[in-house]
Amino acid sequence: MKMKKRGLRSIMPVLLLLLAANILSVFWHTGIDLTAEKRFTLSPATRELVAGIDAPMTLRVYLEGDIPAGFKKLAATAADMSAAFRSISNGRFQVVFERPGEGLDDSARTLLFDSLQRMGINPTNVKAQARQGEQSEETLVFPGAVLASNSGSRGIDFLEGQSNLNGLESLNNAEALMEYKLAKAIMMLQRDTVPLIGYLTGNGQPLDYRAFDLLENVMRKEHAFSILPIDSVPFVPDEFKAIVIAKPIKAFTPEQRLKIDQFIMHGGKVLWALDNLYASMDSLQRSSGSFVAFDLGLELDEQLFKYGVRINRDLVQDLECDKVPSVIGSVGDKPQIELLPWPYAPLLRNTTPHVISRNLDHVSSSFPQSIDTISAPGISKQVLLSTSPYGRKLSSPALVEWKSIRTEEDLKNFNQANIPVAVLLEGRFTSPFANRMSAADLANMEQVFNRPFLPASATPNSMIVIADGDILLNPVSQEDGPLAMGMNNYTRQSYANRDFISNCMFYLTGGAAVMEARGKEYRLRLLDKEALEKNKGFWQAFALLAPMVLPFLFLLANSWIRKRKYARPF
Repeated sequence: MKMKKRGLRSIMPVLLLLLAANILSVFWHTGIDLTAEKRFTLSPATRELVAGIDAPMTLRVYLEGDIPAGFKKLAATAADMSAAFRSISNGRFQVVFERPGEGLDDSARTLLFDSLQRMGINPTNVKAQARQGEQSEETLVFPGAVLASNSGSRGIDFLEGQSNLNGLESLNNAEALMEYKLAKAIMMLQRDTVPLIGYLTGNGQPLDYRAFDLLENVMRKEHAFSILPIDSVPFVPDEFKAIVIAKPIKAFTPEQRLKIDQFIMHGGKVLWALDNLYASMDSLQRSSGSFVAFDLGLELDEQLFKYGVRINRDLVQDLECDKVPSVIGSVGDKPQIELLPWPYAPLLRNTTPHVISRNLDHVSSSFPQSIDTISAPGISKQVLLSTSPYGRKLSSPALVEWKSIRTEEDLKNFNQANIPVAVLLEGRFTSPFANRMSAADLANMEQVFNRPFLPASATPNSMIVIADGDILLNPVSQEDGPLAMGMNNYTRQSYANRDFISNCMFYLTGGAAVMEARGKEYRLRLLDKEALEKNKGFWQAFALLAPMVLPFLFLLANSWIRKRKYARPF
């Protein structure tokens, strides 16, 4: 009896220690990150944001049930990150996993699915097996979550911005971006004021269905938004955090350029999406198979040059491009149409590690031009989007033809790599109007507008210049109306245009610190299939025998140790 009590006393401290560790693990999450890419280490900006959560938040993750292993791994990442958030926020951040629609009747399930899609969580069709041995069947998986608090709720699509054709790579990128997407949702729910964005008009900028996705699903969804006719205001009001100049087709007057310039000098951000040359599919279809792209004469060259970039008067082609319907022949009197690669629609990529375009799918473009960066004191330049290694430039006057590639010799001309199409500029900009205005003009300007003329930025500023106005416009279908920007009207393949523009606007309007989390890159470490096939027999034998041999070796070692310890000396 005494021996039993003594044994219980010796075990009790261990049991109490384990119990205390389990209780602490509910409220306090910690660990040592031994991964090369620091998968489990949150960025300082994310930690500061989560520590500042002042009201309960609940993350409802819709990755539960019989789903493929890749989505289960995504769910495990969400669980780990939520545990870290709960610890940092002192329990104010909670997570719930559920299978969407489980326990609901058909009508309620349909309403839930529609609600999730309206919140931006798009379903994915995957094959799932309910039980081992049963036939697999297709099922809808909602790879996302809803973050809710007292101030509202936001949908988070974990696969947003990823191609549905890349499989494991897309899921791997989704894991790398999860911290950023959760942090962005927290920031959106916690902010006291919503930044006001202006859509500048007055120079032919589109206000029809082509701008629907930009205005409704990017600008209005994440920001306060207003149309800003440039000629209706004496200057761009300071209430605007940023303005978007999207595909103008009419020349800017000196007065308009001065308004934009002084908005920049006073700290305003600008997203430029410009075409120096006019070229469109409509023009090509109306022509006899070719036309010359003409100069729009926007009168912005000197201004952009002073800020640090030049949009060239050329057209960029790329062998890595989208597809359009092309006539390849005829049968009788009926033309035969096939979807063929269209070099004037390059699929742009991120070739630098900047957080705006990191881990994004391709961005589709249409008749883009190239950008050169210019030496400007105090201005840093970062290329955000460029072509593949197989691009080329068509100098002005640029002839646009249906059949711009006729021979193998033409293919050899596609030898220019990484032609820049989108650039981020940051620093203290110098006004192109500095030293050009008389003292009387300056005094009159200050008296009328009640604000001084600034020859340079008062504080470090930033802007983004895109040499293609079509990147942020959406196609319009006769059957379905306006589609998402970056969607091919013929194949319905979606690209990451909306996500790229959304990232640009979030970066310009105060999200730069939170976007540090987009810099993470998870390496996809796959097995070497050739080596695996070569050593297949060894690994099969190892997997079969190891579970039987290892326990036997442990028993032998234990028996040998006991004999040495308790053997009687002679």
